[in-house]
Amino acid sequence: MKMTMHIDEALLERVMKDYNFPSKTEAVEAALKEMDRQMRIREFRKNGLGLTREELLASVDPSYRVRGEPASPLTAAEDSAPYGSPDPR
Repeated sequence: MKMTMHIDEALLERVMKDYNFPSKTEAVEAALKEMDRQMRIREFRKNGLGLTREELLASVDPSYRVRGEPASPLTAAEDSAPYGSPDPR
């Protein structure tokens, strides 16, 4: 769709340069998509996904492990290597 818009030229040029957009149209479209993405994230945070607890649990791979959570009770008792040193395992 063709339209006339009044846009801060310096801002548009900075965005085009910083994000390597070859055209003004692509820069404006990317900005609109990002704003839409942020709005939808806010909606998800506010309203959730509309799934029951059971549906949500069933939608996650059972082998998925949250970072920092032990893989099994056996690894929970193992000492971890000090920060910055090679892992002895």
